[in-house]
Amino acid sequence: MPAKSKAQQKAAGAALSAKRGDTEKSELKGASKEMYESMSEKQLKEFAETKRKGKPEHVKKD
Repeated sequence: MPAKSKAQQKAAGAALSAKRGDTEKSELKGASKEMYESMSEKQLKEFAETKRKGKPEHVKKD
């Protein structure tokens, strides 16, 4: 499932970095912290690999 916005893609990248041990979990906040706790590394990778071109910066919640 691809990310729907640039912000979501960036948050997934930060969470993936922490999941792999490249950054500290304590450095995460907001959406990236929630993603770290609730998603697998495979799911995070799919979100983080999403192309940013044409994506809005943010998407409103429904």
